[in-house]
Amino acid sequence: MSRFISILMSAALALCLLTVRAEGKGVSVKLEPEVALGAFTGLVEDHLAGILRTEKAIAVSKEAKSAKWDEVKPLLDRFSQDLPTNATVWFMMPDGSYYSTAKGGLAEQSLRDRAYFPKLAAGKEVLGELVISKSTGQRSIIVAVPVVASGKVIAAVGVSVDAVKLAELVESRMTLPDNAYFYALDAKTKVTLHRYQARTFKTVSEIGNESLGDAFKKVMGKDRGVFNYSLDGKKMTSIFRKSELLGWYFFIARQCK
Repeated sequence: MSRFISILMSAALALCLLTVRAEGKGVSVKLEPEVALGAFTGLVEDHLAGILRTEKAIAVSKEAKSAKWDEVKPLLDRFSQDLPTNATVWFMMPDGSYYSTAKGGLAEQSLRDRAYFPKLAAGKEVLGELVISKSTGQRSIIVAVPVVASGKVIAAVGVSVDAVKLAELVESRMTLPDNAYFYALDAKTKVTLHRYQARTFKTVSEIGNESLGDAFKKVMGKDRGVFNYSLDGKKMTSIFRKSELLGWYFFIARQCK
């Protein structure tokens, strides 16, 4: 099971330093902004990639290849309990019906209408899709792999990671002043993670305005850089980088004086 790595974090933006504590030591350390941003990106990537690795291991097990919920349920229950983000683990059938650890059995809904369903049905992995969970109603990040036997997809193992819980986990590893933010956006400028829960799964245009959304789209044509912008009448400065694993853009920003 993957674990979050204890990382020292801070960010210097403009002339300000964001100070963080070393995990468990109660001391403050100042690091370069690129190091801090890389650590934030790596922290999230490690968590989601760790989930993917565990799913792959389960997918090749005899329990998963039985395509029977009663057989695979003990494995998925343990997997769910080990996840620090209190995520829901599910087992999907080829017709889109699925079982989940949140329900303890067969769910009433189907996943057949999900945008990621054709990808799983075609035997491909899913990493970082954003949905509102049918099991819990939570804003969720999907990580899933197909279960293949004799060249056919017979099931899929998936995890719906609560985006708010994941942001809280990141927050617990960071000490940022009130005027600083960490957040991540997908390629369409939809917020995947944010220090402030109310902004999660909103687009930049919904948080600010259409022109701000356009400005973000333009700057996100780059893999990394510095971006200054205005939000709610406040001047913000940020550094960002693109995650090749997720296709998301990770930002650390602060309000300018």
